[in-house]
Amino acid sequence: MLSTMHDLIIVEDNPNLRQALKTGLEATQAVRVAYACASGEEVLEYCLEPAESEGQHRPADVILMDVCLAGKMNGIQAAIALRREFPRMPVVFYSIQDEDAYYRDFRRSGILSHYAYVRKSNYLLPAMIIPLLKDAISGRSFIDPEIEARVQEVRHKDEQSPMALLEPNEQVVARMLAQGLTNEQIASRLGFRDKRTISRTNGQIYLTWGLSETTTDEKIARTRAAIIVLTGRMIAWDENGAPQVMDEQGRWSPLGPPLEGKGVSGSLDMMVGRLDLKGDPSLK
Repeated sequence: MLSTMHDLIIVEDNPNLRQALKTGLEATQAVRVAYACASGEEVLEYCLEPAESEGQHRPADVILMDVCLAGKMNGIQAAIALRREFPRMPVVFYSIQDEDAYYRDFRRSGILSHYAYVRKSNYLLPAMIIPLLKDAISGRSFIDPEIEARVQEVRHKDEQSPMALLEPNEQVVARMLAQGLTNEQIASRLGFRDKRTISRTNGQIYLTWGLSETTTDEKIARTRAAIIVLTGRMIAWDENGAPQVMDEQGRWSPLGPPLEGKGVSGSLDMMVGRLDLKGDPSLK
């Protein structure tokens, strides 16, 4: 049976919120805040010091961890480092951050139990946080449905990432191509004397992304490669030149108006203009 009072560590970079959480959670008489800090580095130092001197005992029963922290580590990375030293250390991630990088780190963390991951806006009151802490201590897992949806969205995005299919040097060339640089300009920036090196790299990019199968026109393949880079999505063109994208079920479907929401302005003419194809003598 769980004890009435649990030792808690709070890791929160906002000093006002950190103090408010400490005061509010201790007022419930369900936890005692053993330590509070602003960064992953600080909590690691605190937790590892007693472990070295007192035989690897856990420095607290549970950690309430913001995801965006002061210092170099985010909350997910700090939790991973702590769990290497203290397996299945209970942690409740408590955050308002919505960047893909945090969801990507969480997905790759391998955390399976003794955790919760929730939005601060959905758990504002200390009385709402206490059950999460207790469940994490008990070995349960919980993820806010909104966060779970974002984690799966990032997973799908990563699985369909066109850049992930390219080698590092090909990624560099693809990004420069999308900026409208000519082969000669790319070769110069990368220190190649022969611009044909870039032509060969372009050919490998087209082959990897299936562009060489749908067109034999270099200008069209180059434009389509740029569109793929700019949208960050794998796109296929049918025999009529209509673009399609893969959905979460792995099916190809027409790419319609949502293109406009991907930072591409929805205008293929604009992208062709950016590429300045006519100015690249290697394409003549």
